Amino acid sequence: MENWALFPVILVGLFFIAVLVLAANLSVTKLVGIAAYFNLSSTFMGMTVVSLATSIPEITSHLTASFNILAGKLDFQIGSAIVLGSNIGSDVVQQTFILGLVVLLSGGLYFRRYFLWKSMVPMISSTVMCILLGLDGTYSRLDGFILFGSFVLYSLYLYFDERKFYKAEDNIPVSEEISDSIPTTRKQVLIDSGIAVLLMAVTVFAASNVLSITEIVVNRTNISGSLIGVITLGLASALPELTTALAGVRQKEYGISLGTLVGSNITNPLVGIGAGALISRYAVPRPLVLWDLPWETLTGLLLWVILLLKKGKLGKYEAFYLMMMYFVFIILRAVLFKADF
Repeated sequence: MENWALFPVILVGLFFIAVLVLAANLSVTKLVGIAAYFNLSSTFMGMTVVSLATSIPEITSHLTASFNILAGKLDFQIGSAIVLGSNIGSDVVQQTFILGLVVLLSGGLYFRRYFLWKSMVPMISSTVMCILLGLDGTYSRLDGFILFGSFVLYSLYLYFDERKFYKAEDNIPVSEEISDSIPTTRKQVLIDSGIAVLLMAVTVFAASNVLSITEIVVNRTNISGSLIGVITLGLASALPELTTALAGVRQKEYGISLGTLVGSNITNPLVGIGAGALISRYAVPRPLVLWDLPWETLTGLLLWVILLLKKGKLGKYEAFYLMMMYFVFIILRAVLFKADF
């Protein structure tokens, strides 16, 4: 495609983004069904299994980019900027626009006090960790180990806490689609696991093509890789979280909607950036530590303070505030930061 005109290249890129999102959504359904088979509560599923599954686009993009960087198939700086921008862009759109949309459609959401401390504080902390580790301009393999190790420890904490307070009635399917996909036998679990692995392989293939095409677009247009990642790939990567959260709203199972959105904002930086940095290291674009991550941190802090002051309740006014925050973020990002390095 190096010799193709720009417009057809972009169309092919959009096609592979659609394949990436569709394969990720289907694999999420299978993985959540398997989690339900093993009697994991809906809140725990939202915070861990579902958030990990819905982060497949971000994670596969990171792994694909890192292996391509090591193989010399992807420029170190451009590749790093694309996947890091996509990762943080996905987090910001979930934390602002998508959360606001879910609040509007549900008529209001209530965050329990324990959720504010056990979920939102780790979410904000993971973002702060990314800022501090990226101040020197790189995410080293040690940084990757710190990020990924933090996710493992946090997941273990949630698992033991879940087992302590688990109730059978908490294991509620999110939607009819997921309910129908819950395996009934060990054999079905193995079959569904195989299908999920195959779908994830498709996401890896699609992610590889998206990265290659994005690199072509960056080289031809001089638009920064992180900006493309934030605006386009970040939004596309957040679609699995959006569809899962909306499924929770339809079934009035708001715990998994909140758990998915907040949990994914923990999973994306800790697993995506952590695993990718462990493999190849990353060059950290200036806008990431000067704007993207600080904005995500500020939004998370303001949301946390509002929830504390309003005793865990979010209404339509807060929803509009969150959605407006996303558009302010994107507009100022495009105006203030035109170059990555």
